[in-house]
Amino acid sequence: MSGTSVKDLARLARLAARSLEIIRGSQDASGAYLASPTFPTYQYSWFRDGAFIADAMSRCGDIASAEAFFSWCARVIGARRERIESLIARRLAGDAIGHDEFLPTRYLADGTESSEEWTDFQLDGYGAWIWSLREHGRRHGRPITPWLDGAVLSARYVAAFWDHPSYDWWEEHPDHSHTSTLAALYGGLLTISNVEAIEPHLRATFAAVAGEIREAVRSDAATRGYLAKWLGGEAVDSSLVAVATPFRLFEPDDPIMASTIRKIEADLVRGRGVHRYADDTYYGGGQWPLLAAFLGWHYAEVGRVDDAGAELAWVVGQAADGDELPEQVPEHLLAPDRREGWIERWGPVACPLLWSHAMFLTLALELGFIASPLASGRT
Repeated sequence: MSGTSVKDLARLARLAARSLEIIRGSQDASGAYLASPTFPTYQYSWFRDGAFIADAMSRCGDIASAEAFFSWCARVIGARRERIESLIARRLAGDAIGHDEFLPTRYLADGTESSEEWTDFQLDGYGAWIWSLREHGRRHGRPITPWLDGAVLSARYVAAFWDHPSYDWWEEHPDHSHTSTLAALYGGLLTISNVEAIEPHLRATFAAVAGEIREAVRSDAATRGYLAKWLGGEAVDSSLVAVATPFRLFEPDDPIMASTIRKIEADLVRGRGVHRYADDTYYGGGQWPLLAAFLGWHYAEVGRVDDAGAELAWVVGQAADGDELPEQVPEHLLAPDRREGWIERWGPVACPLLWSHAMFLTLALELGFIASPLASGRT
């Protein structure tokens, strides 16, 4: 944010304080983060969203909030041990498994499953929370022993099904293997494979599967020179930023990653702000603050600090009354005729969205515009 004024910094600090307030206020006593406190369809906790929210809270110095979420994850996974063991055994036996038999992607705050129909078979969150847990442990020098059984069980689950088609980050296209999903699984499996407290044969298995995932993604990218939304595809998706930042399946400066970022910029960026993918029609296909923050985070890692600051400034500018960040904004809509239909179906766009606030905090910390621990941080 070159040329940032005192006024800009004051607004950013206010939004940071408000972000912490919103996230803490939307964390259930169970530890679950409700995706949005005011959007009825999002009155659930997702492992994917929660992993990035917990990581942001950990970065801010709120150890208690992050660890409460990890405890919730471990309990949810542990309560489904028999189901997971059965699914793994069936996979090894070559049995056909329907999407409705897998673990769901979202849970009620108490860890139970909703009876509502949903696009449930998503794997990314089950890898992402392991990555978030390990990052937290390293960041604060905290043992991860209290959550290790749940993390290992989660890792075994994704190691067994990593190459099974599933829904993507956006809960769409279940017939493909999605690159950003694979990156989340890689990030979780690789980090947990380095935990010495885990049995050596499991560590070796997790490392080997992480290697298989990396090879599958790299081989696929080599056919076109950039990463695609799913293996064998051509289009890009902004979630591909996470392949490098933060999951490190590719290093941020890898030539394939650089080509992918250029294509994302060409296809999905209009000024500042980022679309999910070119055919997006959800609420008209607007720009997502959390994706702008992801891109800014990547820019910061590769030394494009001015671009990172510009994305941060754009995100701050999207805060609605009450310093609340929405899921998306109606700028440069890709399918404007589809927006009203979603409003009629589910109401206005989710605002605030905890994931948006978390990614804002992550980018602001990465650029040094706020410092950790924040004044109101908890341990």
